[in-house]
Amino acid sequence: MSVSALFAPLTFAHGPAMKNRLMLAPLTNLQSHVDGTMSDDEFRWLTMRAKGGFGLTMTCASHVQRIGQGFPGQMGVWSDDHLPGLTRLAAAIKAQDSLAVIQLHHAGMRSPAAIIGEPPVCPSDNEEFGARALSAGEVEQLRDDFITAAVRAKTAGFDGVEIHGAHGYVLSQFLSPEVNQRTDQWGGSPENRARLVVEILAGVRAQCGPDFQIGLRLSPERFGIDLAETRDLAQRLMTDKAIDYLDMSLWDVRKTPMDEAFAGQSLMSVFTALDRGDVRLGAAGKVMTPADALWCLEQGCDFVLLGRAAILHHDWPLKVQADPDFKPLPLPVTREHLSREGLGDAFLNYMSGWKGFVAEEETIPT
Repeated sequence: MSVSALFAPLTFAHGPAMKNRLMLAPLTNLQSHVDGTMSDDEFRWLTMRAKGGFGLTMTCASHVQRIGQGFPGQMGVWSDDHLPGLTRLAAAIKAQDSLAVIQLHHAGMRSPAAIIGEPPVCPSDNEEFGARALSAGEVEQLRDDFITAAVRAKTAGFDGVEIHGAHGYVLSQFLSPEVNQRTDQWGGSPENRARLVVEILAGVRAQCGPDFQIGLRLSPERFGIDLAETRDLAQRLMTDKAIDYLDMSLWDVRKTPMDEAFAGQSLMSVFTALDRGDVRLGAAGKVMTPADALWCLEQGCDFVLLGRAAILHHDWPLKVQADPDFKPLPLPVTREHLSREGLGDAFLNYMSGWKGFVAEEETIPT
């Protein structure tokens, strides 16, 4: 398989095609205003990736309720006050022939009380996080707020949304047999624990129509998640045509499963082996080079998501298209380089906390 495979168009069951197989992964960047509205720094960071050739440009996790905020400077999509900035962003991304997608998120028990001003919420009371259990009515409101946020994204001009069901945030908390100790229709069996995700997806499709794309991000390990259950949920959603694409966050696309029942296979292969029908499958996790991205396609993925590589080079797709042997800069890199790549001060400070990513002194050539 040659590098040209990365630049073949990809169609979806709903919504427009992607011009290539390269998605910008949803990346925490801390650059929105305190009220969740769009800042010029966040706008610049994202639109530079669209201009740099990504077939789909996805926002950071954007919270659907005020109390769902997970980190400072997080983009919001819980109020019509966010619409002007979101509308400006969607138009600018699409002007670069990149699909515009907003990731919908709620941190649940991982919402810091110091940020939201009250104890966080969770499927069940959680002493470790000081979180209280949601009432049945609040679960229904949470479902409706995800759906309303998707409608808001469509109003703003986005091509679709990705539902964040990964990384131990609220939907992942519902999926977890360890975290979710409910005994009502939202807890107990795998089907009950997945009910919230399933109803959100169905509601978004019903409210946003057939031309709107719906993706889902899952992580198959950690945070009390069961790999076999995640596989079975993914297959169910594919069979039911509930999603247009599944984004598997694997931390490392070459990782082997922690679950001994899956010994002898790669974590990615658990999902590439599924009967996908028209649902597209992508993976994220340490995809840095063209060879890494091609390997994912060779293993059966339809697309790949780039995170760190896209932070280092806003135009990674264009660079690879011009030079199939392109290699990203070695780490660490200077703050000056990252600033040129569109990172504002808040994002730069955040990346400085990633071990070995940002040089302490300006001695690294760029």
